[in-house]
Amino acid sequence: MTRRFESVLKTLEERVRVESTATGGAAARAESLPHAPKVGWAKRLLGRFHVTGVFWYRFHAWGMRVLPRWAVGVVVTIFTTFFFVLIFNIRRAVASNLEVVLGPCSWLEGQWRIYRTFWSFAWCLSERYETLAGKGGFEIDIDLARWRDLCSPGTGFIMITAHLGNFEVGSMQPAFEEAREIHVVREREADPEAQAFIEEILVRAGGSRYMTHFEDDDVLQGIALLNALRSGGIVGVQGDRPRSGGRIVSAQMFQRPFPLPDGPASLARVAEVPLVPIFVLRVGRRHYRIEIREPIRVARSGRRDRDVAEAMQRVAGEIEWAISQAPFQWFCFREVWPPDAQTR
Repeated sequence: MTRRFESVLKTLEERVRVESTATGGAAARAESLPHAPKVGWAKRLLGRFHVTGVFWYRFHAWGMRVLPRWAVGVVVTIFTTFFFVLIFNIRRAVASNLEVVLGPCSWLEGQWRIYRTFWSFAWCLSERYETLAGKGGFEIDIDLARWRDLCSPGTGFIMITAHLGNFEVGSMQPAFEEAREIHVVREREADPEAQAFIEEILVRAGGSRYMTHFEDDDVLQGIALLNALRSGGIVGVQGDRPRSGGRIVSAQMFQRPFPLPDGPASLARVAEVPLVPIFVLRVGRRHYRIEIREPIRVARSGRRDRDVAEAMQRVAGEIEWAISQAPFQWFCFREVWPPDAQTR
């Protein structure tokens, strides 16, 4: 092993030892698939033809590859309406989550909120598949001066965002436009076949500078990300959802408890790089706005858990801001605050 690799490994081993001592093995951890849509008899009956199954992933990607541009809007409208009518659990979750964000509303207004969310999701997903199929780029609104300050050569940082808008538009920007090395960490799909399909298309489309990692417990993944940051690379993470079984920190969003993963802040603390909240909001057809917020530095006091929790609470505040800017682009399809658990 190289000296650099040995140094990184030693740092990670020390971090694991310290955390184990501090927590006694009793750290709070996320439940299995904490934000995945709830499934039941329909999943068992439909299998790969369920909305979370691989059929719809493949069908959608194929459609965006073969459809002429003028037909995409028609197809998006048809399938948005189709799923709006048929998917009850996700509709209920979207309505409940948006009630916290936007306040109570009539039943009719609630249905309109749900439909707009489904519509936004369909467009973001369709335009992602268009991009992965090589069908042109996007119009991007961005503060270039601020972006260039962040992306100065040799400066690594963690690009942290949420399941909001079209994160892949922003995460691919520095890899393809500026030849920067990007490591994007994604959560795994609930369906194993769907997971295999997503891995296949992202690896094929990424090239040598845009690398996708899927969250797991492999210590080598942490080493790769840490090494990339210390080499001036960029790591992209969606920081609003803990992975299954992952360590969590207690945060507040919209005056309600909202557990977040501790991984992004822990990695930033060890690598001594900032967390930069970045959100990619859809403005129109293949037109996005990239919002770059103030970098968040993770403190390095003797209280590691407190340092991480304080940083992730600041991240929660930025995510709350972004959701408020585009509430119908928040793609959280599981009820985050069930009515019997909501406390102000």
